[in-house]
Amino acid sequence: MSKIHLLSCVTGIMALWAATTAQAGWPTGDFLAPPDQVVVIKAGHLYEPKEGKLLPNQVVIIHGDKITDVGPNLPIPSGAKVIDLSSATVMPGMTDAHVHINILLSTTREDERTSTQRALWALRMAQIHLNAGFTTIFDLDTRDGSFFDVDLRDMIEAGVVQGPRMQVVGAAINPRDKSYARDYDYGTFPVRPHEKDITGPWALRAAVREAKAHGVDYIKIFGTDDFAGRNGLWGEDGSFTPHFELTLEEVQAVVDEAHRLGLKVACHSYDGTSKDPCLVAGVDTPNHLVQLDESGIKLMKEKHLIFEPTLDDIVFFEANDLKESKGRNSMLKMTERAVRLAHQNGVEIAFGSAAVIAPNLMEFGPSKDARVAWAGHQGNQFAIYVKWGLTPAEALRTTYLGAPHVLNYHMENKIGTIEKGKYADIIAVAGDPLQDITEMERVKFVMKGGLVVRDEGSAAAQRAAQSQ
Repeated sequence: MSKIHLLSCVTGIMALWAATTAQAGWPTGDFLAPPDQVVVIKAGHLYEPKEGKLLPNQVVIIHGDKITDVGPNLPIPSGAKVIDLSSATVMPGMTDAHVHINILLSTTREDERTSTQRALWALRMAQIHLNAGFTTIFDLDTRDGSFFDVDLRDMIEAGVVQGPRMQVVGAAINPRDKSYARDYDYGTFPVRPHEKDITGPWALRAAVREAKAHGVDYIKIFGTDDFAGRNGLWGEDGSFTPHFELTLEEVQAVVDEAHRLGLKVACHSYDGTSKDPCLVAGVDTPNHLVQLDESGIKLMKEKHLIFEPTLDDIVFFEANDLKESKGRNSMLKMTERAVRLAHQNGVEIAFGSAAVIAPNLMEFGPSKDARVAWAGHQGNQFAIYVKWGLTPAEALRTTYLGAPHVLNYHMENKIGTIEKGKYADIIAVAGDPLQDITEMERVKFVMKGGLVVRDEGSAAAQRAAQSQ
C-alpha cells in the first residue's frame, strides 16, 4: 500500500468516526459539557485583558459550555458545582495562533513515521497544548500533504476526543524556487511529493478551492524560503537574504480567492519590507517578518494587519544562524528589532509559538532547555516579550486579544476574555502574572467549554494534595 493510500485510509476512518458520532444523535460527546450543567468559579482575582488589570473577588457562572454571568458577590445558583479558586489568579484560556502538531524534532526522519503515528502524535500534541492552558490553537500545515487536522478538529469539536479548539490549514500551498528537496524513497527530485508545487495565479486559485473543499479554516502560503531550503540565507558578512517564492500576482490571486470563499490567508515570510508580496497583497496574517522595517510597518498599519512573530522556532534556529553568519547576526536578533519596532508603532502583535513535537519533553513540566519552549512549554514566550520592552499586560494581550483576532469566523467574540456569552475557557495560576510573568509557565487549572481538564489550583485539589 502506498503512503498516500495509507494516509487516505487513516484520515477516512477519522472522518467516518466523526460523521458517525454526529449521526448517532448523541446529545453530547464524552468531552462536551452537558447543556444543563451549572458550574460556579470563585476567583480570588480575575484577569481582564482589555484593561490589563486584576479584578478582586469575582464569581463566574457557567451553564453548559458558556459563561452566563461574571461579577462580584453574585448569588450561587441552586445545585451548582462550586470550584474555589479564591487563592488563585483566574484568567481566560490562552490562544496560540501558530503551532505544528505534526512536526517531530528527533533523529527519526519525518518519512519514517506512518500515517497512523502522525495522527496519534498530533492528537497527543493537541492535548499537551490544552493541558498547558492553550484552550485554542491554530495548526499551520500538516507537513505531509494531507488534511487530517480537519478531521481532528471536527472530532474534538464533537467531543469524541479531548483537545483544544482548533483552526487548521490542512496542507500548505508551497511552491519552491531555489533548491531541491530529498525524497528518501526514490532519490533526489526537484520537489517533495507530499506538498503541492503550485505555479501561476490560476493554479493557486484552484489549490485554494481544493483546500476549501477539504474543510480548512485558513490558507497558508510560503512567501519565502522554508521547504525550499535554507542554503544561501546567510552571507559571511552577516547579511540575510530570503528568497521570494511567490510573485505579487500569485499572492493577490490567493488572497482574492480565499476571501471570496470565506477563508483567511496566512503567509510564512522572512522578509517584512515594502517589497514583501505578502504585505503588499494584504494577507490576513503575516508570520515571522524577521526583516520588518519602517516601510513594512507602514504597509501593515495601512492594511490593519496583525504581526505574528514566532519566537520558539526563531530561538531554535539561533545557534545555527550564528554559525552560518560567523556570529554576526541571527533571526532572533532581527526578530527582537522587529518586535520592538512594531510595539513602538502600535502594531498589534499576536501570540504564535510555532511549537513542535519534542519526544524527550512529552510530559508536562519545566522545559529542560530554558531557551526553547516545545509543545506545551510556550508560556515562556511571554517573558521574552517583556524582555523586549512589552509590559506584562501587553505581553498577555498577544494571546488574549491579538491571537483571537488572527483566527477566522470572528473568534475574538467567543474567546479571549471571561465575559457573558463567551466560551467557558478558563485557566488559573497561583500568583500574579503582572508581577511575575513566568507564572504563565506554571498553569495550575484548565477548563475548556465548562469541563475541567486539569486541576492543581482549586482549594479542593490543594486539600487533596496535602492529604496524600
